[in-house]
Amino acid sequence: ADESICVGPHQAANSYLNIPAIMSAIELTNSEAVHPGYGFLSENYEFAKILEQNKIKFIGPSSSLIKMMGDKIEAKKIAKKYGLPVIEGSDGGVSNFDEAKKICKEIGYPVLIKAAGGGGGKGMKVVTKEDEFENLFLTAKTEAKKFFGNDEVYIEKFFQNPRHIEVQVLSGKNRTVHLHERDCSIQRRHQKLIEETPSPLLNDQIRKDLFEKTVKMVSQIGYEGAGTVEFIFEDGKFYFLEMNTRIQVEHPVTEVVTGIDLIKEQIWIAYDGNTALKQEDIKPRGHAIECRINAEDVRKNFQPSPGEITMCHQPSGFRTRVDGAIFQGYKVT
Repeated sequence: ADESICVGPHQAANSYLNIPAIMSAIELTNSEAVHPGYGFLSENYEFAKILEQNKIKFIGPSSSLIKMMGDKIEAKKIAKKYGLPVIEGSDGGVSNFDEAKKICKEIGYPVLIKAAGGGGGKGMKVVTKEDEFENLFLTAKTEAKKFFGNDEVYIEKFFQNPRHIEVQVLSGKNRTVHLHERDCSIQRRHQKLIEETPSPLLNDQIRKDLFEKTVKMVSQIGYEGAGTVEFIFEDGKFYFLEMNTRIQVEHPVTEVVTGIDLIKEQIWIAYDGNTALKQEDIKPRGHAIECRINAEDVRKNFQPSPGEITMCHQPSGFRTRVDGAIFQGYKVT
């Protein structure tokens, strides 16, 4: 960077999640645009709205679309409206225990309880049998309230051995294009560990159907920017899961097989309104795999392991890419 501004102490709540501090940094640097990256405020519609009100470009979709697709229940209704298959479950948010239990009986166990207002595995509970339900339902509501400020949850059928497939899109006023799929099935505690493209599981017919329906939905809602539509895939069928209205951590695997700089395209769309790419321009070549490196203690069931990095040697070489900010002496907090 040409210039850096301290936005607060290392605690995220006092820095990267602190909207007044971020706005002060924008004012100090006379910035005309903000790229939110991933995590933190990247899917916070209130932050995007404040930027819009102050005539500062948010390099992403509009605040109204972030709000609409960030609501998992609303997003599911939209996906269904535009022809994407959805997972069987509650039609809306559920707060009442008796109502929730009735839904579980209708769709059958196992079920998955999910926070309506967020993701990342928080507020997510798998219920395998009826006598577990009350405790896990209340726990999910408590976690949802803690992490997202909203204790509303929804319930859907739980798949035992699914694949997690997502489609990368770029969309402008003129057209929507897809940049093929990523397979993010290897996870721990609902957090992705390894991502790859192309998926070794999909055939050409399934891909065609998946891409066409995804592009149709994204185009119809008037989406502008980069986004990812996520699906559960099992027994040859795919089901809409959610849409992430931001760039993904795993976007590099798409970049290396397509040769397209997704961040550059995000910025182009934010300023021009249109996407410069046509579908025929996107021709993936080869295969890419990304591994996330997390600070965890393997002796304590992979619990977070903060501290100073005393030794850091990053791989390099032909067809090797490292994305990150760590270095020797860096303190993980």
